[in-house]
Amino acid sequence: MSVFHRIQLLRTSMGENQRFKLFSSLEAVAFWVRLLKQIKKEKREMFLTSPLLCCLQPMGSERTEIRKRQMATTPETPGAAQAQLSTGNRGSNACCFCWCCCCSCSCLTVRNQEEERARRTSHELQAEGIPNCEESPAPTLEEVNAWAQSFDKLMLTPAGRNAFREFLRTEFSEENMLFWMACEELKQESNKSIIEEKARLIYEDYISILSPKEVSLDSRVREVINRNMLEPSQHTFDDAQLQIYTLMHRDSYPRFMNSAIYKDLLQSLSEKSIEA
Repeated sequence: MSVFHRIQLLRTSMGENQRFKLFSSLEAVAFWVRLLKQIKKEKREMFLTSPLLCCLQPMGSERTEIRKRQMATTPETPGAAQAQLSTGNRGSNACCFCWCCCCSCSCLTVRNQEEERARRTSHELQAEGIPNCEESPAPTLEEVNAWAQSFDKLMLTPAGRNAFREFLRTEFSEENMLFWMACEELKQESNKSIIEEKARLIYEDYISILSPKEVSLDSRVREVINRNMLEPSQHTFDDAQLQIYTLMHRDSYPRFMNSAIYKDLLQSLSEKSIEA
């Protein structure tokens, strides 16, 4: 029997005074039950907007990607999308002192400055872009055919290096070619101050473990470079350059010869030759 039916039986079997006392206490209990439920609900809402839960929510680009996937799978009205966006902003701006998530404080200022700095750094990297390729005339059919004979012939011509570099970019290993070319430029210098400056830049760009363009070198070669950097010269990176050259020859060059980049170039030159 439910509680409601039991109360109905008590109501019909008791006198007026007994019913008044009983139901006065029951109404008090019901009042406190409703109050506790309301408090529990408010605490739950407060927890959902608390900094602890906000710290666990995906931030930045992760939240953006999740929102994109949700919008792609579930169509929303403009009003709902705007409400969701405003809710997401409140959650991300929550701090340890701003439980209501609607005020502006020093925590939000610091966070906004960090996000702006990250966006500015990303924009600068995109503006910097990919280094320009070498200037070279269009390759001839004979040159492109010669590239298939040996890796050395490919690397001898600027057009061959540009084509190979384009292929390395598709494999996310363009830094190998950039490092090799930087070492070649270093060998052409004779001024000591310029050599030291270029050697430092090469080390920071391609040798340092903190660089996003770090090349793959073994520990022995790294130790040689660290010793050579005490007195930089044109030949500071000779061992590393040879190792990267061998890596490109054995690993990337065979795939380049079977790639669409090389085959399309060879086919287009062949068709032009036939038409001529």
